[in-house]
Amino acid sequence: MVVMPPNRRALLAGLGALACMPRAALAEDIIDLKWRDLVPDGETPIPPSIQGLFGHDETGGLFSEQPQSNGVRPDWNGLVVSLPGFIVPIDYSGTGVTAFILVPYVGACVHVPPPPANQLVFVTTSKPYENSGLFEAVTVVGMFGTASTSTQLADISYALSADFIEPYRA
Repeated sequence: MVVMPPNRRALLAGLGALACMPRAALAEDIIDLKWRDLVPDGETPIPPSIQGLFGHDETGGLFSEQPQSNGVRPDWNGLVVSLPGFIVPIDYSGTGVTAFILVPYVGACVHVPPPPANQLVFVTTSKPYENSGLFEAVTVVGMFGTASTSTQLADISYALSADFIEPYRA
């Protein structure tokens, strides 16, 4: 029997675990998306100048005011991506959120009309995320794809199965 020093055993165990990881899980294979990346060529996302034009008490009928979306970008279907945004909780397990809409700006879908469907991502996670409240800024990493979903808040064109959620850091 070969006895290795503890630090070498740890190194070999770490390398073994790394070798067993799917290639998509390696950091260099994570695609950093920006919200503008989700909009097809020729379509513009909602400009920041009109985001937040509605007062907090003017939320009636917001779903009907969602602008039309003119398509999606399937470029990242099945790939692991990283996308920052704000949480609009949909479902909980205990005190942690297990499903939420990731939105590009604070207030979207709740205090102001939702952006077009191609500017919204429906996120699910098997491990509940203990968020700090409505509209927490986060970065989500996981498998991405186009998927048409409709909630009582908005129509959504993308889905992300989260492997990792963390508070946003600039």
